[in-house]
Amino acid sequence: MSAKDISRLYDQTRAALSAQNPNLEAIGSQVSQLKVGLVKLALENGQIESDPSFQLLKRSVAELGAELSIKVGDIAAFERYLAQLEPFYFGNRMGLSESKVMYPLIGLNLLRMLSDNLIADFHTVLERIDLEQLQTNPFIVHPVKLEQALMEGSYKKVWQARSEVPTPEYVFFMDILMSTIRNEVASCVEKSYTSLPFDDAKSVLFFSSMDELLKFSQKHQWTVSPSEKRITFKSAAEDARLFQGDNIMKQTLSYARELERIV
Repeated sequence: MSAKDISRLYDQTRAALSAQNPNLEAIGSQVSQLKVGLVKLALENGQIESDPSFQLLKRSVAELGAELSIKVGDIAAFERYLAQLEPFYFGNRMGLSESKVMYPLIGLNLLRMLSDNLIADFHTVLERIDLEQLQTNPFIVHPVKLEQALMEGSYKKVWQARSEVPTPEYVFFMDILMSTIRNEVASCVEKSYTSLPFDDAKSVLFFSSMDELLKFSQKHQWTVSPSEKRITFKSAAEDARLFQGDNIMKQTLSYARELERIV
């Protein structure tokens, strides 16, 4: 496969990914062909690595793969593609001009780190970004504000940030982050309350529909009472049983002592 063939296949694959209902499986196969083609081309011509047009093609294919990995939900693949793109995004950028999708992808990578609690890595990437971009670029400002909200423990701001994403692709990692937050909140709620009304539980767990709350409750094995419109938490029910068991044991020991006195 020549450089022209790879470039032509790239254009076709890029157009396919931008379609309204893309065939992601077919696109994945084409991305694999592009990657193999680039490797073979580099093996056949040792000098081609110094060709800017070849480097541009490598960057474009990696960006295409990163975008595809988000659409199919493959986080590990997305992380690998962003690692490949680092030399194109930082330093001298392999002598290439700035990519149009550079900051959207860097922003997505920052969100990935937040969703996986990789705070040190998050700040390492921030240190490599120009100060002006940190303050004005919407793709970077969004995860920066999100991290600040997380450090403050302001989960409501995090929830609101989901509706303020600069591009729809950000929702993927926002949903992962919100899932982590809900599990943390759920753990605290179980220890703080014996039960909550449906509306309060829905609000505190940042759900927009009752169906979402009920599915979450089922997953956590909470007791749902449609008649009372309340949720009783599992730990509360267990504590009640343990308390009852403790009382029974105390009563049994008391009866045993009374029997000894009678005998």
